[in-house]
Amino acid sequence: MDKYHNRETIKKSSFLSTFISTTKDGKKRLSYRAKRWILVFTIHLLFFLSFHVDIQMLEGTLNGSRFLGFHLIDVFSTLELFLTQHHLHINIIIGVTTIIIFYLLVGGRSYCAWVCPYGILSEIGEKWHNTLVAKKIIKNRKFDHRVKYIFWAGFLAMSAFSGYLVFETFSVVGIMSRFIAYGWSLALVWVLVVFAIEVFFSRRAWCSYICPIGTTYGMIGKISALRIEWNDNCDSCMVCHDVCFEPQVLEITKAKYKKQITEKGIKSAYITGADCTLCGRCVDVCHVDALKFSSRLKSIV
Repeated sequence: MDKYHNRETIKKSSFLSTFISTTKDGKKRLSYRAKRWILVFTIHLLFFLSFHVDIQMLEGTLNGSRFLGFHLIDVFSTLELFLTQHHLHINIIIGVTTIIIFYLLVGGRSYCAWVCPYGILSEIGEKWHNTLVAKKIIKNRKFDHRVKYIFWAGFLAMSAFSGYLVFETFSVVGIMSRFIAYGWSLALVWVLVVFAIEVFFSRRAWCSYICPIGTTYGMIGKISALRIEWNDNCDSCMVCHDVCFEPQVLEITKAKYKKQITEKGIKSAYITGADCTLCGRCVDVCHVDALKFSSRLKSIV
């Protein structure tokens, strides 16, 4: 991508071009998308090798694992477990506390963009979906993103009433994580069904409207340190909206909102929406460098 000479929308950019960014001085470097994919593949390669080769570096799956002996437990899985068993073992408490502290620093829903294996499939499905929409083969369907809170509460309620980790039956994240670590499962058929829904019915439907894992990390993300920072270089070209996983978090880039805050003398602000995955796609395409990664802790250092 060459954001300084092109408007790098999904429609105008080839999928492969999004893995390389061109700097102002013409140098090539890995885009944030490339860095994310490398990290996701690395994490799950370690899961695979720890089980099949016994290197004991990152053992388990995304639900529960050990990294160099330290326990790591998914937050939503912990909530489900507590509602089914009404108590938590000390290792689970330590593991989930470690995860919460980590994502308070690096941004809650960064899990979705930088860790989740289904996110890779979803990005591919997104490109296919947009291609089909552009050719008018299918319609672009959007729903109220707040519906995810209904699914979040519903899955927890079902676990509480049934005494069973209900969501794990449907979790494409868990299914893919177990598949990578341990091998083939018939449950992968469900992953393909969800992927087909995202391609032919609604862009990123699972991630945007259903997955309670992302919703939980989003709650943490509201107060997390690492955020995307906006500045008044922004010319409201709206390319960032086009490529964003959750464009509702970028309302500040719209001309009317920019005018409102700049009239108050505000020259920069953090994107604080819970849905922001810190994927960096907006940074990759902003031709005026109005968006960047920044930490809210810098003001106290």
